[in-house]
Amino acid sequence: MPVPLIDLTRDKQTLAAVEAAVVNVVRSGQYVLGTEVEHFEQELATYLGCRHAIALSSGTDALLAPLMALDIGPGDEVVLPTYSFFATAGVVARVGAKPVFVDIEPTHWNIDPERLDQALAQCKSPKAVIGVHLFGTAFDVDAVLEICNRYSVPLIEDSAQAIGTKHQGRMLGSRGLCGAWSTFPTKNMGGIGDGGFFTSNDDEFTAKVRMLRNHGMGRQYEHHTIGGNFRMDAIQAAALRIKLRGIEEITETRRANAQQYRDLFEEAGLGDWAELPVDTDRHAYHQFVVRLPADQRDLVIQHLRQQGIGCGVYYPIPFHRQPCFGYLGSDPKDFPVAETASKTSLALPIFQGLTGAEQIDVVGALKHYPRPVGAGR
Repeated sequence: MPVPLIDLTRDKQTLAAVEAAVVNVVRSGQYVLGTEVEHFEQELATYLGCRHAIALSSGTDALLAPLMALDIGPGDEVVLPTYSFFATAGVVARVGAKPVFVDIEPTHWNIDPERLDQALAQCKSPKAVIGVHLFGTAFDVDAVLEICNRYSVPLIEDSAQAIGTKHQGRMLGSRGLCGAWSTFPTKNMGGIGDGGFFTSNDDEFTAKVRMLRNHGMGRQYEHHTIGGNFRMDAIQAAALRIKLRGIEEITETRRANAQQYRDLFEEAGLGDWAELPVDTDRHAYHQFVVRLPADQRDLVIQHLRQQGIGCGVYYPIPFHRQPCFGYLGSDPKDFPVAETASKTSLALPIFQGLTGAEQIDVVGALKHYPRPVGAGR
């Protein structure tokens, strides 16, 4: 039987609870913001151990709103890793600022503190740093924060892929100025449509973002600034409240799946060929990304798909090579780790609901890939 990269329909009990919660919202007549959203925000703040959580319309808007609240615009620079989902860089260009790309470190493919330091030293008008907790593992928050403080720039944690992740025993999203999160359906805590949220321990900054969420409005029809429509629908909040209750179990299930892969790869003798992700304090495994020889990665994808095995590449084109950022004149030679990542990464199924038999099928298909004689990393 085929093995999907992800299947959102397997947890029938949770789906039934989501359906019931959605019906209650439909019958309530309160569809935008309201008590469901407020309860969701309170529950998020409690779970993540932060003072504030604001439910928003998408993970992209959760990144955009803080940039707007910081009044970042033309002539300003925002430093960020070149390897991430497009929204991380897209929101910077959207407010008219210049994205400054830095390479990633080789272990987890998160922002490289040394490269960050070098980039900030060369910036003329740095106004923020966006660090990305990629694939469910935390970047070096302490090192990045120290650098940000030295240059007096705020840190925005792009935590879109990191619900359930811990760094030194703490949840993410409030070590810096704020965190930006996504609840897109494929996330570990995914909704039934677009959604996201913002977290922070800063009272004043949170108040600005909350106002921006609703067209910059304070009292009704009194607009103190120009914001946007970044509101979350009550149906999304109701569904996500159900999902949040099970996020610890989801995290541990994904971690168990990751360990099962490690055992299976070792039994199959694939350790000299495929490099597996390095575990951390609490890696939440939004993705399980292996590294393969660059000259074989695409052939492996073709082989797996012929065997009915779902897989994906995150991400094949770093920001410095995106056509829309050609005006920045970036040189790929300045981003060797990201270049390697884009050519060697392969994501395998890791979702909760994945069966042990399916994992055996995935590794079995990789074992039977016709590797060149003597092929290794």
